[in-house]
Amino acid sequence: MIHRVIVAMRNGKLRREMRAILDRPDILVANLKAHLGLWEHLSRESGDLIVADWDIVGEARRIEVLRELPDTPAIVVIQDRPDPETEAALLAAGCDAVLTRGLPAAVLRRTLLALLDKRAKLVQESMTAKRLAGEAPRFTDFVSRSPAMHTFMAVVQRVVHSDVSLFIMGETGVGKEHLARAIHAEGKRTHGPFIAVNCGALPESLLESELFGHERGSFTGATRSRRGWFEMAHNGTIFLDEIGELRPHLQVKLLRVLQNREIQRVGGEHPIKVDVRVMAATNRPIERDMERGLFRKDLFYRLSVITLTVPPLRERKEDIAELVENYIRVFAVRIGRFVSGIAPDAFDALLRYAWPGNVRELINVIERAIILCEGETIALSDLPENIGGQLAPSFVAPPEKPGLPSAALPFQPELPLKQARQTLLREFERAYLIHHLRQAGGNIGMTARKAGIQPRALFDKMKRLHLRKEDFKPSRN
Repeated sequence: MIHRVIVAMRNGKLRREMRAILDRPDILVANLKAHLGLWEHLSRESGDLIVADWDIVGEARRIEVLRELPDTPAIVVIQDRPDPETEAALLAAGCDAVLTRGLPAAVLRRTLLALLDKRAKLVQESMTAKRLAGEAPRFTDFVSRSPAMHTFMAVVQRVVHSDVSLFIMGETGVGKEHLARAIHAEGKRTHGPFIAVNCGALPESLLESELFGHERGSFTGATRSRRGWFEMAHNGTIFLDEIGELRPHLQVKLLRVLQNREIQRVGGEHPIKVDVRVMAATNRPIERDMERGLFRKDLFYRLSVITLTVPPLRERKEDIAELVENYIRVFAVRIGRFVSGIAPDAFDALLRYAWPGNVRELINVIERAIILCEGETIALSDLPENIGGQLAPSFVAPPEKPGLPSAALPFQPELPLKQARQTLLREFERAYLIHHLRQAGGNIGMTARKAGIQPRALFDKMKRLHLRKEDFKPSRN
């Protein structure tokens, strides 16, 4: 990210020396001459680092005030001479370092840059989303048996170490952001920040400020200056999701960023150089928007140096088995349930489903199934109705014997929908088990195998549904 340093020193020579020490493309230095200048500047915009004379900062209580600022900066105080008592008071108040004037420039530079790097890491850690297992996405997440996915990942592998802009296309839920994060993590910018921006989730009035930042007073409510996502992504990657939602004037500004590698804050007078790899994504046909004049062709050509189209899940159903196995393992640990697999009929339902929501929908289905699952195996009844319902058994129960539990499925329209569904699901499960218990003559092992669940889980279900194996044993008469 772009670092902002505030140097508050009365001595002009020292201010110039400090600027020379901090001379780096990703560091912007604001030089202030007096005590009032520091506090007035901080009312407009905080920084990442404040370097100030002792007589400007003043007493330790002022350090405590600085610690209460938004985006608390690192604070370094420069003393004229060593004073252990003052140094202890400043450090106790929250000062990051107390240095003595006259230190060699190389030592001072190392100290200040170390503080800036530490702050950048803290900011990055707070903004970087961690995925399912708390780890950054990697290409191993895309291991596949599908020929379509093999071909796709071969192209991805060839562009990962370049800095060209990428345009990622694909249906909702295919994992476009996950892919972008993996490319960032595997590429040469892995130690820089990854910033994801959903261009369709913010109102147009805020999006420009979010992307490029703003200066104080540039619009109503802008009481402080604020850096935008492009500044935060300096030396890293910015991912612009739903890029087709950008309005024409923002498309022009983005085009300028791609051409000149610099941004300008809303209300700002000076451009700021940024070194950012741009990845953009959309789930709708951008060509149609270009034909209608809704999306600039020149911007598309700048963004799509390489275009990656992620295959939908319905075109790579060979991967469903491994995906299901992985997500069962992940969610079983996260939710705290012992679920080890999925019943054959439930898995067949997953294979037959069209998956309009792609991998994201599959993840949600598996998480839901584990929450609802009462045994060690996900059953057909644990799947949503639009998936499991298409394969719900329409069996005809064997002729009932007098005195045995009934296998009829009730329908109770007088109940609220949610309660009726729960009742029907319970009675369906009961009728299903009665059917197999009759066929197995009450044999628990055989019934469990037919149902695709563990014997212990079958016992638990039978107890909950008030079923006894003795009621299904063949008569000896």
